[in-house]
Amino acid sequence: MVNLRSLLSADSGAGRDTSDDLREHLLPTHRGEHLHTTVPAERVTKVALRLKFLIEAAVPCEVKESHITRPHSQIITKQVVLLAQEAAGHEDRACVVYCLLVCLRWFKRQARLEMYDEGLYLLRASACQVIAKLTIEDISDHEYLFQEVLLKRYSILKNGQKTTPANAVERAVDLHATRVIGSSGYQKCIKYLWRGWVAQDLNDPTQFCTYRKIADKGFWSHFDHDRLRTPKYQNAFQVLVSIIYLILYTVAINTVNPTGDIDVEEACLYLLTVAFMADEMTKFWKVGRFYLTFWNVFNLTLYLALAVSFVLRMVAFSKAAGGEERKYWDLMSYNWLAFVAPMFWTRMLLFLDTIKFFGAMLVVLKVMMMESLIFFALLVVIIIGFLQGFIGLDNADNTKDSSFFILESMAKVILQSPEFEGFDNFAHPYGIILYYLFTFVVMVILLNILIALYNSAYTDITENAVDEYLALFASKTLQFVRAPDENVFLPPFNLIEIFFLSIPFEWWMERRKYQKLNDYVMTVLYSPFMLLIAFIESREAHHVSRNRARGEQDDDAIEEWEEMQGDDILGEGWSEKVEKTVPNIEENPAIVEIKDLRSHLDEVTSSLRRRNVGDSSDDSP
Repeated sequence: MVNLRSLLSADSGAGRDTSDDLREHLLPTHRGEHLHTTVPAERVTKVALRLKFLIEAAVPCEVKESHITRPHSQIITKQVVLLAQEAAGHEDRACVVYCLLVCLRWFKRQARLEMYDEGLYLLRASACQVIAKLTIEDISDHEYLFQEVLLKRYSILKNGQKTTPANAVERAVDLHATRVIGSSGYQKCIKYLWRGWVAQDLNDPTQFCTYRKIADKGFWSHFDHDRLRTPKYQNAFQVLVSIIYLILYTVAINTVNPTGDIDVEEACLYLLTVAFMADEMTKFWKVGRFYLTFWNVFNLTLYLALAVSFVLRMVAFSKAAGGEERKYWDLMSYNWLAFVAPMFWTRMLLFLDTIKFFGAMLVVLKVMMMESLIFFALLVVIIIGFLQGFIGLDNADNTKDSSFFILESMAKVILQSPEFEGFDNFAHPYGIILYYLFTFVVMVILLNILIALYNSAYTDITENAVDEYLALFASKTLQFVRAPDENVFLPPFNLIEIFFLSIPFEWWMERRKYQKLNDYVMTVLYSPFMLLIAFIESREAHHVSRNRARGEQDDDAIEEWEEMQGDDILGEGWSEKVEKTVPNIEENPAIVEIKDLRSHLDEVTSSLRRRNVGDSSDDSP
């Protein structure tokens, strides 16, 4: 929440004591006053400029995108990738991925500014993603990958000033770099963030650290309210609260109170709405414009509609009990409440995006809604033009008696059910001709444009469905960690923090005591959920311990084909036979044959030369 202590310039206190906390610093992941970077911005900018020069040289002209993105590309070769990794030298090579994302942003901006070469710049942007993905996948040391490459913050120089420090994980999501997001190392990092194995530091929520109790088998060692910072658990808690929210709405809308009084379930519904709105506003204030997405705007629209219903109910309370005015405003309030029922159920789809099918479909739906803006922009202009024509025809006889008929007829055309009968006597023959033209433009041209846009959006997403789903999941994970808070009070408990902790105590109480008070309150509020978390994590600890005993990664799982790894399955020369039989896919078969013919020709040529030398020596006296 907003820190009242900083606003009132009160004593900040000593902070939370974490001397016994088994965590180590790993990264900061959010912009703010205390963010810092260890690599000078000038050096990072030089690396980005070097990489930009390299990519411009590697992609000098337009080619098919598949020539750049396909495996074993003849354009983005191993030598190009290795040279890109050397652009920062050995000391600063960890910033290469971040610098490639900077180049990606630059090329996308150039594509917008220089539209005559848009295709070329977009190809170079794709090359940035390909090199970044290959660089990430070449790093086998996950600790180095997390600490230095993906989660470490870097700045560049812009207008002579350092930009806000950011890391590659955030930048890839902000730029929608699906190829980078789809890389194995990036996804492992997101997985660790999602499971809380990389968690927010207790002293500084803008910093992250590894959670060292992963392999701790003790139940009570995991009974900690700070584990609610984990995105996985926050998402589960939100699902539970949203189900309760939907139940309260269903009860409220199906039990209309004839007296107009607010029932308990309706009061709880409005309280939850206030809690959700406060949470959205807090995250937007901390993260900024990058927090705004299609679904955030969707949620805010729902909450505002419920706020309108509440205001109408308050207007009804200001009227005399039992009066007609009070009944009218109560009816308006219930109508608003019933009007948003589809949005309530659609909102539940947000919590199914962790499932691949629903996640991909939600991405398709979002893109379709964005594409609809083009259609509606054209539609509004067309409607205004024809509406002015119809109104003018209606005013020709100095009377306005067909306005509702005109609006209704135009709406039916948009819904593909035009009615021509009423226009027989409307400014004949101009009215019917104008209506025919409007029907043709809307139904034949504009609606087909809308269908084409939807088809294009669906095709683009489904062809890249896996990467789009991974990008959606990464964005969802970062939504939980990009707006860090010292005390995790999830809705509706954030209202308790605001009205019973922050406002009464934060501005005057010593920071250490205030933090202890928050700890006690969170322990009481979350204790049932914390018991479940402790049970789950203590069971996971056994699995992690077995993996570490085998020398595997913490999240490794033994599959069927790995159960007999200890046996010699490659004996009897099987490995050598496979190597001799399997072709080298890195080289074109035609090129391989040409090389074989060339070597054979060289042998024949050399043998002929030796024969000629021998003949000449025999002929000599």
